[in-house]
Amino acid sequence: MRGKALRGNKITNGQWGLVATEPCWIRSNQIEAARVAVTRYMKRGGKVWIKIFPDKPVTAKPAETRMGSGKGTVEYWVAVVKPGRVLFEIADVPEETAREALRLAMHKLPCKCKIVGRETEEGGDKQ
Repeated sequence: MRGKALRGNKITNGQWGLVATEPCWIRSNQIEAARVAVTRYMKRGGKVWIKIFPDKPVTAKPAETRMGSGKGTVEYWVAVVKPGRVLFEIADVPEETAREALRLAMHKLPCKCKIVGRETEEGGDKQ
C-alpha cells in the first residue's frame, strides 16, 4: 500500500468525489454501508458510482486451533486503497446535498477522506 494511487485518482463520471488521504483496507460491508448512507441521504435521487471493488480475500484460522493443518478459510474481502484513490462519485444533485452525503459516507469508512469537486479545466487543448 506504499505510495500514491496511480490509477483511479481522477473523477471521471460524477461532479463530486470522495478521495482517500491515507492507505487502508476497506471491507466489503464498509463499502456497502457507505453506499447505503449516500443513497438514503440523497433520497434515491442523483447518481452514485462506487469506484473500488473488494477483490482481495483475507483468511483467518479459528481461535484455539493448533499450528499447522493448512491455511484458514476466507473470512472477508477487502479493497486495497492507496492515498489519492477516488472511492465514490456523485452527480445530478446540488453541491450541499453532495457534500453532506459524502460526509456521511466518510464516517462509515476506516480511513481519512476528503471531498473534492471535478476539475473544470476540461475542453482545453484537443488536438
